[in-house]
Amino acid sequence: MMSSLLRLLAAFASLALLLSSAASAGGYERVRIPIDEGQLDGVLYRPAGPGPFPAIVALHGCGGLWRDNGTLSVRHSDWGARLAEAGYVVLMPDSYGSRKLGSQCGVKELTVRAGRERVADAMAAKRWLQMRADVRKDAVSLLGWSGGGSTILTAIRTDRRPADMLPDFTRAIAFYPGCRTQSESDSFRARLPVLILMGDADDWTPPAPCDFLARSARLRGESVELVLYPGALHDFDHPRLDVKERTDIAYSASGTGKVMVGTNPAARDDAIQRVKSFLLKTR
Repeated sequence: MMSSLLRLLAAFASLALLLSSAASAGGYERVRIPIDEGQLDGVLYRPAGPGPFPAIVALHGCGGLWRDNGTLSVRHSDWGARLAEAGYVVLMPDSYGSRKLGSQCGVKELTVRAGRERVADAMAAKRWLQMRADVRKDAVSLLGWSGGGSTILTAIRTDRRPADMLPDFTRAIAFYPGCRTQSESDSFRARLPVLILMGDADDWTPPAPCDFLARSARLRGESVELVLYPGALHDFDHPRLDVKERTDIAYSASGTGKVMVGTNPAARDDAIQRVKSFLLKTR
């Protein structure tokens, strides 16, 4: 009787461990991050095991983290699981949902701005991660898409260095950011290595300002690399987004509010490998 009970308990323990490992590898946890005006909701992916692990603060674009049905968007779930499997704790702060806002892609007068609230959110997310025992305080990187990428370009400026005594971000990756504001700033200086990934056919955030920004930064001795993918559009790294026209955009290169978006499998595959290689230099 006792032997059967022990076997049953052992089976339950094994099942619990299996489920826990599966959740760590492919699932996420909802978390809350303290900020000045209250709390910031977030999504946390983490590898299996105790750590400590390197970490990534990942910043969503103008569409936010969530789909209309309340599930995490495919792009974010794909990257979160992929990076956790590669050994990173990934924190995705929800800058819009936390403030009761939906998609901001069609909003011209933003109340949550890349250069202010979203940079503050990224800094709060970094501090929150660095308080965790399973995170390496000296190995927290930044990653962002579109408006999140634009936020990164502001956050990594030399004159925006965090005021706290914790280690700074180590590296930054920006997918198809808007570079015009920073490229037109005489005071822009990148204080850490940056990788910018975008398509040369992007008509939402055109690549020309990013090309100017990267070339100017390199002439100053800063580590800013731009990779342009031939024929790729905005959202090229999405796991499965058919090429289509969007007509609900507040700011587009044409000024019409119309842009083309969609997955580019070759560019996506290359970007996945480049992101992993770039982040490996923090480990």
